[in-house]
Amino acid sequence: MSEKHSIKRGAAGGLPRWLGWLVLAVVLAGGWMSLQAAGGHGAAAPPAGEFPPPLESYGDQHLESIPAILKNRIEKEPFNLIASLLFLGAVVHTFLTHKFRHIAHEIEKRHYERIKAQGRTAEAKGYPGAQDDVSFKGTFFHFMGEVEAVFGIWVVPLFVLMLWKLGEEPTFYYLDHKVSYQEPIFVVVIMALSATRPVLSLAESIMRRVASLGGGSPVAWWFSILTFGPLLGSFITEPAAMTISASLLARQFYRLRPPPVLAYATLGLLFVNVSVGGTLTHFAAPPVLMVAGKWGWDMAFMFKHFGIEATSGIVLSNLFYYFAFRKHFARLPKPAERGVEMAADGTAAEPVPWWVTAVHLLFMAWSVWNAHRTTLLVGGFLFFLAFYQATLHVQYRLDLRSPVLVGFFLAGLVTHGGLQQWWIEPVLSRLSEFPLFLGATVLTAFNDNAAITYLASLVPEFTDALKHAVVAGAVTGGGLTVIANAPNPAGQAILNRFFKDGISPLGLFLGALLPTVVVGTMFFLTG
Repeated sequence: MSEKHSIKRGAAGGLPRWLGWLVLAVVLAGGWMSLQAAGGHGAAAPPAGEFPPPLESYGDQHLESIPAILKNRIEKEPFNLIASLLFLGAVVHTFLTHKFRHIAHEIEKRHYERIKAQGRTAEAKGYPGAQDDVSFKGTFFHFMGEVEAVFGIWVVPLFVLMLWKLGEEPTFYYLDHKVSYQEPIFVVVIMALSATRPVLSLAESIMRRVASLGGGSPVAWWFSILTFGPLLGSFITEPAAMTISASLLARQFYRLRPPPVLAYATLGLLFVNVSVGGTLTHFAAPPVLMVAGKWGWDMAFMFKHFGIEATSGIVLSNLFYYFAFRKHFARLPKPAERGVEMAADGTAAEPVPWWVTAVHLLFMAWSVWNAHRTTLLVGGFLFFLAFYQATLHVQYRLDLRSPVLVGFFLAGLVTHGGLQQWWIEPVLSRLSEFPLFLGATVLTAFNDNAAITYLASLVPEFTDALKHAVVAGAVTGGGLTVIANAPNPAGQAILNRFFKDGISPLGLFLGALLPTVVVGTMFFLTG
């Protein structure tokens, strides 16, 4: 099977065991929570000990300094500090995942050597070890090293401590009424749709026309994908743009094995470009979607105040990195010839009929239109699965592992993020325009940028200039870490295999730093 084919089809060995147990645990937990809600725990009226408390309930409007406000809110509700310490633990954990994966590889290596000495070697699951001799410790560290699992892991102690410290009623009220899982569900669906063969083939054909202007070289593909791919996010949503751009980069650039410095620079550039590329419209970027309705921002407003700056920042960032790494680009090998593409049914893939592509685009449009109508969104996806099954002869194998893990990541992130408003709100509300821009950029690196703009929308005295500053800062910082922007885990899941021991958080940060400065300068100076 060709390398290109293996990249397109994804993991052919099925889901790992630990993921199956994880999904089962989530389903059982969800069923239990549903039964609790049916028994009255999910009542519409807030419980007496509502958590998190409304911001106005702290009675600290008379306090001027941020330390005094935070101290008062911790004294009024001590669990605020516990929730934030757990969130900090999860953030630190994301920076250590590559260490956990390295430990897992070392444990499995020693495990294999032991069973080899006992004469029990076999080829199983793509790793040279007997199938009945799985290393539990190695599997555990692999799970701890999955970035997409981190925030879900840290939800467990959060849930236990909430039940212990706050009680059952406030805990379930928070999960049922204060946390929205619409975005994680939408990301799972749109990622699965975007990674199908008809959609990728259409995107690749468009990019090929652009790349042909540069002779179809690797740098021409690199420039076209990193320019037009992120800008597509303004129309097909950022998660879809990330999935398509990362998949095309995997096939047209990363498979050429660029040096690590160029690999991380490209990754950082991709994350930053996607974060700002969705700001040409008011419905595609999560941080914009959080405030557009409340602040009255429509498509014309977004294009006028963000679109030109975002497009200019993307092009300038790409040019800077091109000239900085042009010697590395010159050393890249020419792409190998395509192998025979295989369909999901195991036969040679036929050309994709135009009507199949059209139906896929209709399913994507339906998903975008119903992103916040979960019943219609999931129902449409179930119909898509039936259509996919009927067109296996022109499809790639549908790999749901990455979408499910990314959805799990985002679900854990929003669960933690909803408990951080007690300290984020006073920080944002007491900053002037430029400090607010910088503050939003920095805070975004440690929390989802949609959470930053949502909390900003709760501040009543924001002027138009402050509104622009907080949104510009949130999208500017969206590429600095994997948790900064909702689509980032999707890109990491697709490209992680091209980095030894996985993607390093420090490498990503350094790769994204220059593009962040470039787009930030464009937003602030021209805003």
